[in-house]
Amino acid sequence: MKLAQDKYINVLSEIKKRTAVIDAIHRKQINSLYEATTIETAYLQLRKILELIAFGSLIANISVYSKQYVKFSTHWNASLMLKDMERVNPNFYPQPIIQAISKDPNYASEWSKPKDGYLTKDDFLELYEKCGRMMHAENPYGAKIDYDKYREQLPIWRSKVVRLLNAHTITLINDTNLYLFQMGNKDSNPSYNIFGLINETTYMK
Repeated sequence: MKLAQDKYINVLSEIKKRTAVIDAIHRKQINSLYEATTIETAYLQLRKILELIAFGSLIANISVYSKQYVKFSTHWNASLMLKDMERVNPNFYPQPIIQAISKDPNYASEWSKPKDGYLTKDDFLELYEKCGRMMHAENPYGAKIDYDKYREQLPIWRSKVVRLLNAHTITLINDTNLYLFQMGNKDSNPSYNIFGLINETTYMK
């Protein structure tokens, strides 16, 4: 049985593959013959990426994962989903970090959190709702979907997701360790480092 962090690595690898599909659509390297279905395909990838982000921290525990997934599949509400995730694992959401050389000789690097540009929880909810609009046929009596605007926003959402996950920390369920995950470049696999808890607030590699 694979370790929890290895299962999470598989989640990140799938996210990289789905991001590559989004990139190919944005560059117009691939299409589905009809502009509307092409854009819908891109936003379907974003929606699946959001779900992978939400459930990733539970991946190591099949019983908890299954229970939460069943609950999610019955209401399909992003706000409720995130609240459920927080109840099960308060630290489920990835925390993006910027790594720099440490000024303290006792440490190899120091971390800081980007001020903006990454996918926040509020962004998550907004994007999930936008993706949801793409999953249903247009109401002929309602407002038309502006596919040009959705295409224009595609690289913005893609960038926010990448900035969130490029280098991030996460606490897996039922695990006191802190994990630093790095997505790597397009030709490499995601990787991680483990930091053990040495007191209530301090971790050490």
